[in-house]
Amino acid sequence: MAGKLNLLTDTQCKNATSESSSIRKLHDGGGLYLWVYADGSKYWRLRYWLAGKEKSLSLGVYPRISLKDARKARDEGHKQLDAKKDPSAERKAVRIRERMTAENSFEAVAREWYKKQVHTWVPTHAADVLRRLEINSFPFIGRRPIADIEAPELLLMARKMEDRGAFDLAHRVLQVNGQVFRYGIATGRCSRDITADLRGALTPHKAKHQPSVRPEELPDLVRAIAKYEDIGDRKTRLALQLLSLAFVRTNELLGAEWNEFDFEEGLWVIPAGRMKMKTEHIVPLSKQAVAVLEEMKPIAGDSRFVFPGRNNATPMSNNTMLFALYRLGYKGKMTGHGFRSVASTILHESGWNSDAVERQLAHCERNEVKGAYNRAEYLPERRKMMDWWGDYIEAVASGAKVVPFKRVA
Repeated sequence: MAGKLNLLTDTQCKNATSESSSIRKLHDGGGLYLWVYADGSKYWRLRYWLAGKEKSLSLGVYPRISLKDARKARDEGHKQLDAKKDPSAERKAVRIRERMTAENSFEAVAREWYKKQVHTWVPTHAADVLRRLEINSFPFIGRRPIADIEAPELLLMARKMEDRGAFDLAHRVLQVNGQVFRYGIATGRCSRDITADLRGALTPHKAKHQPSVRPEELPDLVRAIAKYEDIGDRKTRLALQLLSLAFVRTNELLGAEWNEFDFEEGLWVIPAGRMKMKTEHIVPLSKQAVAVLEEMKPIAGDSRFVFPGRNNATPMSNNTMLFALYRLGYKGKMTGHGFRSVASTILHESGWNSDAVERQLAHCERNEVKGAYNRAEYLPERRKMMDWWGDYIEAVASGAKVVPFKRVA
């Protein structure tokens, strides 16, 4: 009669050595072994037979995998063998499924989508998008297979933002998630955009618009800017005047460098890297805009920036113009961005081609191929329009009463 098998104990596993051998195999029964190596490392392995062939399966490293856990893994292996399944093949299948799940998780798809889009965004917007995903989406649905996510999960995620009063953020995050789902559809990882199911489920929010004067209030503002040197400096006055004449975005104005201007052609070409849509933008220069730039040249000195800050190597701060508007009495009534809004209103109502106005505002398509051709779109019309706008600004600055809403062709 065969002797009874002595099972391993935790103490034996802990104190086991190779006893001068390269490998020592300690048997625990049922094909479970603890392999002890000369360097002190210890590995669990399961020996089994399938279709008359001996095979083995690694069960992990001791002590990370305890004796108790190794026995559970052995018993699970025997259940698979009883069901005519190969434990080694089952292990590989599980790993493949886990890898596929990881590759198709919401976070994986979102990061892949982000990499495809990031080059089309300015750095600040790119950082905002990634932060919204990492803080608000990934902790809740990041590890979930994107095809398995359901609308109630998204609603729970949104509720967390609403609970802290971030109603606008909840809408923005859901909008970003929708773009990820649509990318998932395009790449075969999911079949539909479930964010549409939440329409009407989130707390409504009122969009906050940048303050802007009404068209009839613009003349008073233009005249106040013309006299800004009574309370401020010339450089700030000139910056505000060029902003009113060109109505570009504030950061596009402040980052302007002298080499972007062609005075002979009367054009300002803002490089793609400084534009919100990452597309080169042409601004026709009226004679009034050129006059502002000529006046600014000796003030800028040897700085490459048209409007340098206190340090000639850096541009003027956005706060400089904002605080200047405050000092003029327009706090809460006008911002740098407001010049774009009021110009858009007046130009549209004055009968200028809507497409030309929108192109001048750089409200252009994100499509890269189309963007390559529209840099000079409507340029002849825009030249006339910007000359007209310069004359209008000059007229109201002089105190003339001008009603701009009936353009003569």
